[in-house]
Amino acid sequence: MNIFSDLLSAPSPPKPSRQTAQLPGLKKQRRRIEIKSKREIEIMRQSAKIVATVLKEISQLVEPGMTTADLDAHAEKRIREMGAKPSFKGYHGFPASICSSINNEVVHGIPNKKKVIREGDVLKVDTGAFFQGFHGDSCITIAVGEVTDEAAQLIRVAEEALYKGIEQVKAGAYLLDLAGAIQDHVEAHGYSVVEEFTGHGVGRNLHEEPSVFNFRTREMPNVKLRAGMTLAIEPIVNQGSKHNRILSDKWTAVTVDNSLSAQFEHTVLVTEDGYEILTDRTKV
Repeated sequence: MNIFSDLLSAPSPPKPSRQTAQLPGLKKQRRRIEIKSKREIEIMRQSAKIVATVLKEISQLVEPGMTTADLDAHAEKRIREMGAKPSFKGYHGFPASICSSINNEVVHGIPNKKKVIREGDVLKVDTGAFFQGFHGDSCITIAVGEVTDEAAQLIRVAEEALYKGIEQVKAGAYLLDLAGAIQDHVEAHGYSVVEEFTGHGVGRNLHEEPSVFNFRTREMPNVKLRAGMTLAIEPIVNQGSKHNRILSDKWTAVTVDNSLSAQFEHTVLVTEDGYEILTDRTKV
């Protein structure tokens, strides 16, 4: 989940973004980047495993005719059964345990019992689990049934972009290394990287320093990575324009040109010689 991640690492003096302009009660704050201990990392492995398990289950059970509220109910039930709490529910007032965004919805779609999932939909499901004081966070994009070739390619490129970024992660690397790898892969296929929403550090808080951007920029600190950092890396890829607008529910972001959008996210541990994907669904 990337809501409010632009409130973490901001240049000084900060320039108000679209999101901060909508959130007058929140102030930009700088927090130090946390390096997790071995004990804390082990707990995060557990919280991340819960998230990976839930997303894998959802990817296997979703089918046309279900509602996004059905998926939300499953996610909350399973998170609680595994001894954790949904990270998203109640977070700055968000009403659900997952974000469910369909087709032109970019992020933060609110589950609804009237929102029916249909054949050919591009469905983004983002969720988090809070276990023994630490969060895990991940997102997948699901092709519901038979999707168009254009939709399938968008989903594939978005997932590839995530791993292109992750491959750059190791102690001593910089955020711009992974941001550039993501941007280059996305733009080489004619798509755009959403810039209004970024990844973030994750741990005791759902959103921590640093902001993990997916595009080259001088507007945010180019942090040097250190072993023990835990990052939520989450490129969002639009088929058309990179810009979006927020709907009247104050949460759901949609593409301004009604084009499709896809997103993938993993919680990743920085190690001395590389990385560990904590929310790896292939291991659950």
